[in-house]
Amino acid sequence: MIKLNEIKRAFLVSAWFIFLTFPIMVIRINPVEHIVEWRWKNMALVGIGSFFLSFVWNYLMKQKEPGFKKTETAEKTDTIPPLPPARRIQREKRIYIPALVAIGTLTIVFPFIFSMYQTNIMVSALIYIMLGLGLNIVVGLAGLLDLGYVAFYAVGAYAYALLNYHFGISFWMALPIGGVLGAVFGILLGFPVLRLRGDYLAIVTLGFGEIIHIILQNWNEFSFGPSGIANIPRPSLFGIDLSVHSSTIYIYYIMIGLCIVTIFVVNRLQNSRIGRAWVALREDELACQAMGIDKAKTKLTAFALGATLASMAGVVFAAKTTFVNPASFTIWESIIILCIVVMGGMGSIIGVIAGALVLILTPEYLRAFSEYRMLAFGTMLVVMMIFRPGGFIPDVRRIYKFEGVKSMDKS
Repeated sequence: MIKLNEIKRAFLVSAWFIFLTFPIMVIRINPVEHIVEWRWKNMALVGIGSFFLSFVWNYLMKQKEPGFKKTETAEKTDTIPPLPPARRIQREKRIYIPALVAIGTLTIVFPFIFSMYQTNIMVSALIYIMLGLGLNIVVGLAGLLDLGYVAFYAVGAYAYALLNYHFGISFWMALPIGGVLGAVFGILLGFPVLRLRGDYLAIVTLGFGEIIHIILQNWNEFSFGPSGIANIPRPSLFGIDLSVHSSTIYIYYIMIGLCIVTIFVVNRLQNSRIGRAWVALREDELACQAMGIDKAKTKLTAFALGATLASMAGVVFAAKTTFVNPASFTIWESIIILCIVVMGGMGSIIGVIAGALVLILTPEYLRAFSEYRMLAFGTMLVVMMIFRPGGFIPDVRRIYKFEGVKSMDKS
């Protein structure tokens, strides 16, 4: 039943939206004919649309409240809260295994049933999956807010570009070298910030990312400045040079392999001793140190592993685009990767994969909406953070419950 207060609130929201959008949606100046056009139809559409959206918004907010109440009740009564739908599907083998087989089959045949443009987009999404999984170690598991993560991405891309330019090193040799260089830079960043946390850590890592970007932008003798490095060779197959279409498919399968290895490694690390140390560090740094965990070693390991994955992704990016310059490694890249981790679900591998696919593919497939696609994309981010603050597929915290000692019958 709709109440009078809800109708009044919807009218106020509608009037407010009309007021805010009036100069943009209603008034249009024609400089050629020197006239002002009044588009009253747009004002009516904004008013009616915001009026009905207000009802939808209030309904969704009411639906959200019982979920919080259930969670609070579960915490007070020490009962285990229900698993999210995605996690329940994982435990249902009759659903999970056929879905996994279908996804695997689609992944294998994807380049042959879709165009080269679609394959290129998917390669970009796979690169961001790898970047998201690397940052997930640092932010999602260890709880270290890193805003300069794009610096390690740039290290890998420029490592391959410069090594190939000066020494003719191939892609397959540059890939492990880039990973090692990323780990070294991760440790170099980790040492100065061992005693920092929270906002202070974020500011220092942001500064580190900007330092790398400024060096690449201005050190012309080293990085060729804003001009960048062109003609970077794509990976070859047993010494055979491939065409552009064939090399795109080849890079696609390379990224599939790297993502599978990354998922396996991150999953094993998450369930290992070092993974539990990262989670303990994230939850309470003082308690973690009091339990005998080496805080410095744990932080440096997280930075090094995350930087290694980002640097290897940078090597693939340089091979894919055959051109690198500092404009590809700005602060906005770090923000996008952080959005992937937060929206997907911090600490959740499946969530990060889902977040990367949504955040990278959505702007591409919304190109048909032209100037409104980023508006739709931003709206999706806002709605997501309000109604699913834990992300698409949040990480399920392990709960250990003492069942008591079962008495054994003596024969």
